[in-house]
Amino acid sequence: MENRAERAGEAVIGVLGLDTSFTKIPGHIRNPATFDFPVIYTVVKEATPELLVNRADPGLLGPFVRGARELEARGAAAITGACGFLAVFQRELADAVGVPLYSSSLIQLPMVHRMIRSDRKVGLLVARAPSLTARHLEAVGAGHVPVCVAGMEEQPEFCEVMLEGRRSELDVGRLEREVLGRAEHLARENPDLGALVIECTDLVPFAHAIQERLGVPVFDIVTLTETVHRGLTRRPFTGRGAA
Repeated sequence: MENRAERAGEAVIGVLGLDTSFTKIPGHIRNPATFDFPVIYTVVKEATPELLVNRADPGLLGPFVRGARELEARGAAAITGACGFLAVFQRELADAVGVPLYSSSLIQLPMVHRMIRSDRKVGLLVARAPSLTARHLEAVGAGHVPVCVAGMEEQPEFCEVMLEGRRSELDVGRLEREVLGRAEHLARENPDLGALVIECTDLVPFAHAIQERLGVPVFDIVTLTETVHRGLTRRPFTGRGAA
């Protein structure tokens, strides 16, 4: 069987991970089975959800820079992160390496906004709504984008496992119900919702179910990573007749 990492010309994507221990199910960026191309990882030991999500601790920039440079040295053709709140360091991280670096799914916001009607808003499903600030949006050029936000901070499974790290065993069914409940609440409260961007990488495994419920385009770190990989691994158009 072909080894994905050994395919000629195949770009490798590097992922900066937070220091978490819960199970990463398929669809999560830190589960290699999510992708059909090679992905390499480094865990930034200093980076906990408390420090990055709750505090946006500026002291984390140095460890993330070191992690990004390590991934570049290991052959990553582009680098991303496993937490959307890493957006706050987008400019500094991109300047620290010589390969494309996209810190967060939020970097898609300006594009998504331009693709939908001007009287529609972009929904954001985030780990912790109070932690999302204008600084995060401005760091990815999205300060002007009309958004509506739903957070997961009051959902027991998400809070206990993802935010607080009290358990490493994940009740997938319970988490899915929490995620869908928050997405549906966001849509009910915002009938002008035109698309959804999932900030939190932990919620991406449920993107298909969210789209089925809401009926709008759904974007996340996986859609972005697949796009970046395609841009780095172009192949000739062969075996096709002229139109």
